[in-house]
Amino acid sequence: MFDIRENLKKLPDKPGVYIYRDQFGEVIYVGKAISLKNRVRQYFQSSSSLGPKVRALVSHIDLFDYIITDSEMEALILECNLIKKYMPRFNVLLRDDKTFPYIKITLNEAYPRLIKTRKVYHDGCRYFGPYTDVGAVNQIIDLLNRIYPLKKCSALRFPKEFKPCLNYHIGQCMGICTGEVNKQAYSAIVEEMTDFLQGRNGKILASLNAHMAEEAAAMNFEKAAEYRDYIQAVHAISEKQKVVLSTELDIDVILTTRREIMPLPKDNQEELSVMAHGVIFFVRQGKLSGRENYQLQSILDEAPEKILTAFIEQYYSDMNFVPREILVAEDISDKALLEAWLSELKGSQVKILVPQRGEKKALLEMAKKNVVELTKSLDERVSHQNERVGAITRALADFIRVEHNAIRRIEAYDISNTSGVDSVGVMVVFEEGKSKPKDYRRFRIKTIEGPNDYGSLQEVVYRRFKRGLAGDGGFSAMPDLLLIDGGENQVSVVKQVLAAMNLSIPVAGMVKDDRHRTRGLVYEGVELVLKEQPILFNFIAKVQEEVHRFAIGYHRGLRMKTIQKSSLDDIEGIGVKRRNALLTHFGSIEKIREASMEELCQVPGMNKRVAEKIICLKNKL
Repeated sequence: MFDIRENLKKLPDKPGVYIYRDQFGEVIYVGKAISLKNRVRQYFQSSSSLGPKVRALVSHIDLFDYIITDSEMEALILECNLIKKYMPRFNVLLRDDKTFPYIKITLNEAYPRLIKTRKVYHDGCRYFGPYTDVGAVNQIIDLLNRIYPLKKCSALRFPKEFKPCLNYHIGQCMGICTGEVNKQAYSAIVEEMTDFLQGRNGKILASLNAHMAEEAAAMNFEKAAEYRDYIQAVHAISEKQKVVLSTELDIDVILTTRREIMPLPKDNQEELSVMAHGVIFFVRQGKLSGRENYQLQSILDEAPEKILTAFIEQYYSDMNFVPREILVAEDISDKALLEAWLSELKGSQVKILVPQRGEKKALLEMAKKNVVELTKSLDERVSHQNERVGAITRALADFIRVEHNAIRRIEAYDISNTSGVDSVGVMVVFEEGKSKPKDYRRFRIKTIEGPNDYGSLQEVVYRRFKRGLAGDGGFSAMPDLLLIDGGENQVSVVKQVLAAMNLSIPVAGMVKDDRHRTRGLVYEGVELVLKEQPILFNFIAKVQEEVHRFAIGYHRGLRMKTIQKSSLDDIEGIGVKRRNALLTHFGSIEKIREASMEELCQVPGMNKRVAEKIICLKNKL
């Protein structure tokens, strides 16, 4: 059990982000703090000192997690990313997607400029940020434009009669418009400015300090104050925001840690095992988007490198996504082999790196600090998670009258169609209480015509177990329990298929109420009211929602393909290119139907003859 009071004592006096979860493991609040120790403790003071919203929040907190950072600025950006990811119900949620400012070097121009922007495009330019201190960004751009006399205007071409602007005459621009600027020298200046924005700021700080001292000695205090402000701006924007990289890379940072020593089970009592943990920090498109912890077990004298290697192999063998780079804290002897294997999984080159300098090194160091703090409570968190999963499996086992450890893998099934058209069935899988998307399967109904959910369900179940019994690797893992989206009738038709195949697997139905919300489980004619067991209720609702989402998504995709084909591809003169051009231009079949002859002819690749056919047949679209 997660002891909140005990874990409050372990909180570090460091900046970071704290994450509150309810009894079902859902994230309900994300916040930032200069001191995690002081801020989190404030929530658990006497309730009389708390506002109504905070009291409501605290009443739902079952456990908390945290990620430490090096500054409040880092914590602010990470908080923003996590709120967008989890959408916690107790946070104030912004429905628009305003962003922090970036500093942009327009490398897609012959003579690049330095500007501020809030949008990032894949346009060949270099972006730095995002930054939280807008004032500091403005000062830095002003500072760099003063130090480096780069082009200020957006003009790309300069006719002979073009006259230089004021910036040229006051020495704030080299005068690209005069045609007298050496492009190589200009590029060198751009490189120096890029170095500064990447954090190599020693030279510029030394120069600014010297200028400030010089102006102060000459009693030009106003000018000295200006240099002082520039120095402060440099420091403000140079705070390493390791939660955001300067490039839009996808990176995983992987660390392993060992903590609890225990005897091995069964006959190996003379040896000792270690409760180890694998910790992964996810960086997506340059932004730290989250962290996951995984429980491991190894022999006491197992080398840390071996634990790390085994974790990487097992983790990515079950993942559909592999990042371009994986950062680790120590060299791996089988690195070349692992990289080749990961590259094959990804379909492009993957590198395993031990960073020695720069922002990746800083990112790794931040991860290390977090793992040091995390190690203090990882075992307790794993125990709490196992207790929750155990409560679910015990409740299910008691209901279907099997041993408590007999339910590990659960498969759920659902059918989706529109009046019997494009009928599909899906299977989703949960193991140890967690979804396993790699094992999800989709079935397009082949033998049933019309809106016959019972027959469709029987076809899906038959095809799934026929392939499993035939040794198909994609279906070889057999479930301990089947959950069917529906009531006793759906359960009955599935049991008929299993009986015909000589399979003995428990089957329960997930029943909904009149408002289409999860109500209970039906097994052998008995209904278990789930509201009386909140942990099990939340789990079944999650399974039911997931299988329904997967089925609807698959059916909608097939339906859209059918609509597009029957509506456009059957018209003479419209092939794949013209169909795609029409859909891209108008966005939907409905808008194509409403388009005039002139509007249709404006689509690339269209001509009047084909447009006339669309007009004639638009009632059939």
